[in-house]
Parts: sequence; C-alpha cells; structure tokens
Amino acid sequence: MKKLAVLLCAVVGLALLAFAGCSNDQSFTQKTYSSGESTIKSLSVNVVDRQLEFTHSEDDEIRINYFDSQKEYLDISISQGDCLTVNLVTDKEWTDFIGSKPSAEFRKIQIAVPENILISLSASTTNENISVSSLSLGDSLSLNSNGGSVLCERVNVGKSISLTAKNGDISGTILGGWDDFSISCTIKKGNCNLPENKEGGAKSLTADCNNGNITIDFVK
Repeated sequence: MKKLAVLLCAVVGLALLAFAGCSNDQSFTQKTYSSGESTIKSLSVNVVDRQLEFTHSEDDEIRINYFDSQKEYLDISISQGDCLTVNLVTDKEWTDFIGSKPSAEFRKIQIAVPENILISLSASTTNENISVSSLSLGDSLSLNSNGGSVLCERVNVGKSISLTAKNGDISGTILGGWDDFSISCTIKKGNCNLPENKEGGAKSLTADCNNGNITIDFVK
C-alpha cells in the first residue's frame, strides 16, 4: 500500500508539473515606441533574459521594437532629468517559471538611437547578448551582461566605457587611438588582448570578463 501511495503521489506530481508547464505559454504582441519630440539626454535599459541590440537611427527619434505579453512587458518612461528608462516588468506566479522560455524572437529588443543625441547609455541584461553598433555618446557607455556576451562596433564616447560580461565574451571596436584611453581590465578564465592597467589618456576603458575573452581594437 505504501508503494502504491508513493507511486500515486509521483504521478500526481508529474501531472501538476506538466500542467504548470503548459500555463507558461504566453501570447506576445509586437510593439514600437518612438520618442517623438521629447528631449532625451540619457538612456537606461534594465531587463532580464532579453537580447539587446542598439543601432543607429535614421531619423531624430529613439525607436524601440519589442514584444509584450500580459505577464512580461516593458515599462518605458521619461524622467524629469530627460532620462529615458526601459525596465522589464514581470507579473508571474511561481508556476509560470516552470517550462520553457518564450521564443528567441520575443526575447529580442531593438533600439535605434540618433547620432549625437545621448550623453550617456547604460544597459543591463541576463542570459543574453548586448550589441551596440555605430553609436556616438557625449559622455559614457556602460554595458553589463550576466550570462551573455557584450559586442561594441565603432563606438565613440566623450569620456568613458565600462563593459562587463559573465559567461560570455567582450569584443568589438572603439573609435579613437590607443593613447586616448586609460585602460583597466579584469579577466578570469579567459584571454585578453588589452593590458591589465594602462595609464594616460583623456578617456577611460574598463572591461571586466569572467569565463570569457576580451578582444577590443581601437580604430580611426
């Protein structure tokens, strides 16, 4: 009898898990945000389990393409300090975390930024990559991926760049010369083509990589 009771409990438990996994299915809707005539000086993006792709905008507006569901959606707002903030909000029960993630297409956020409009850009995500291409910032760039890679291509900054990756690589190109930057690198379980420390330069580059490689080149 005891064996039968244990077997029944196991069957019921598996059934509940299967049911909970099915409840994780969500209906996603494609959405677009545009800044319009709003004055924006900085951009802050803080999400989880989302791939972030920053590119150059063809007009004077910041445009964001993304997918929302009733349980996972973006909160986009502009503060009094002219900072555009993008945060991922999750409204889930514990059973919603059982089962597979949404498809990759629903977990990708594309953000187009006009030339020379932002003073600073900061972005953070988990378990996905961050890529920034052909952007120019008046002050600083800060990117952090916990569980993914960070890629910068032809990025130009006025003062500083901070790049952090765990279980992923840091790579790409930065506009400027070797002598323009002071450099500070921390690397664990990987290779790096930059020195651990280099003084001098009006700008700063900080790179911190755990379980990945750092490959950054300076280009004109």
